[in-house]
Amino acid sequence: MILGQALRGGAGSPGSDALMETTAKLDRLRVMIVEDNQHMLLIVKTILRGFGIKEFVEARGAEEAWEKFTTDPVDILVVDRILGGTDALDLVRRIRNGQDSPNAYLPIVMLSAHSERTRVEEARDAGITEYCCKPVTSKDLFSKVANVIDHPRAFIRTKQFFGPDRRRRDGGYGGEERREDGGSSKAA
Repeated sequence: MILGQALRGGAGSPGSDALMETTAKLDRLRVMIVEDNQHMLLIVKTILRGFGIKEFVEARGAEEAWEKFTTDPVDILVVDRILGGTDALDLVRRIRNGQDSPNAYLPIVMLSAHSERTRVEEARDAGITEYCCKPVTSKDLFSKVANVIDHPRAFIRTKQFFGPDRRRRDGGYGGEERREDGGSSKAA
């Protein structure tokens, strides 16, 4: 069953047996939560436990998170944007581009109280997989976790970027074709 179906109604609607089956499958995930605020860490952990996730690695800052990340494998990283005055985007860039990164393809869900377009784009351009605005709801966080599992995006490597494909369009280009070759060649 696709996790996201649990949010869309039908057989997988919340409260049904299908949702229980779906969340039971999440008990195999290990999630690292990087949050400097103890209260917020407990809220996120409680929400994730509600999805059936049982194994957690906790870190209070970017350096502690990196140390644990390099020695303790996880399936998903949930990280607050600001960690004690430090921007977590440096941690994201290190995970994506560091020569010593054990898993540059790790799904990263960023939590932030900042919903401004520029902040979201900065995080996207650093290589996060999903962006979840605070205050966090269980529905929003479930949607982000389900999305990284149900719809993993291809990773793109250029001179300036490595991370999940930033484009989220469904379907192809619908505008006028302006390429000389009719759009048949792919960019290298």
